[in-house]
Amino acid sequence: MPLLKLQAIDTASGVRPFRELRATELDSRTLWEHLAVHGYVLIRNLLFPRDLNRLFTEISHISAAAGWLDPNRDPLDRIANPGIAFDDTDPYFKRVSDQVFNLESFHALPHHPTLRATMELLVGPHLLVHPKPIPRLIFPNAERFRPLAHQDHYAIAGDLQTYTAWMPLHDCTPKLGPLHILEGSHRYGLQKTPPGTGVIPKKEALGDHWVGGRINAGDVLLFHCLTVHAASPNRSNQLRLSIDCRFQSYDRPLNPANLVFPSAAAKSWESVYANWRYDQLKYYWKHLPLQFKPSAAELANLAQTADTPEKRDRYARILAQLDAPIAT
Repeated sequence: MPLLKLQAIDTASGVRPFRELRATELDSRTLWEHLAVHGYVLIRNLLFPRDLNRLFTEISHISAAAGWLDPNRDPLDRIANPGIAFDDTDPYFKRVSDQVFNLESFHALPHHPTLRATMELLVGPHLLVHPKPIPRLIFPNAERFRPLAHQDHYAIAGDLQTYTAWMPLHDCTPKLGPLHILEGSHRYGLQKTPPGTGVIPKKEALGDHWVGGRINAGDVLLFHCLTVHAASPNRSNQLRLSIDCRFQSYDRPLNPANLVFPSAAAKSWESVYANWRYDQLKYYWKHLPLQFKPSAAELANLAQTADTPEKRDRYARILAQLDAPIAT
């Protein structure tokens, strides 16, 4: 699944402050009402900053080893190497991003007990944590990579009761480029985009008003898969590090592409797991009674009948990986 870009929005353009809940205020009704009415909620202090430390440290050192950070500064300061900036279309960026994706700590964070308990308040006890979170490694002052606003459902597909948790791994001031949300945009369904892009021109996005503000380490920005959102520009001198992770009930349909690697690039769960110490989170979804949409039978048919060779190959790869036995 392609990584969709995010549209930069100037914080001077009248963005209103986030609606917030504190972790101590959470209950199922309150959480559900915020998501149903506004399409999002910012939960303050849901996690302790120390819960993020291992992942934050590992990503910072990977970034330093890649030459992305000032070699004369502590990697944990995340001071960017001047003149270097990549986006997710660059092959070198993808190699470094894959190193982050392969970290055991990266996959463990979406399963944090407090985060799981919070998501169960929203979707019920049959929680499915999608196994492919996305690392966001955002360079400062890279305006030439200005990305576009979107809804996550364009890439995730599957069930409409799917939610994203966006978490910075450090305090994220407006200068560092935290997400902005178009409040109420989830009420308009899947919005129009130029064919094959998934991006929504800002002037055409339907919703109430844009909201934003500071998001600290330990805060969680939670939003519906139809909520339009976008990144503000990183105007600092630091790399911005964050993670997107997604959740739904496993009683509801799941797009099987969210479990596998449907592109032609050489990537597998075996390579992801190669250096993990523990087995607990390996292939955890294979033990759940998942409902696929498209189903295995539909995938087999699409692998024969889709309208382009690329689509037929993609469906065939998804089906083959779903049917593959668990490596031991």
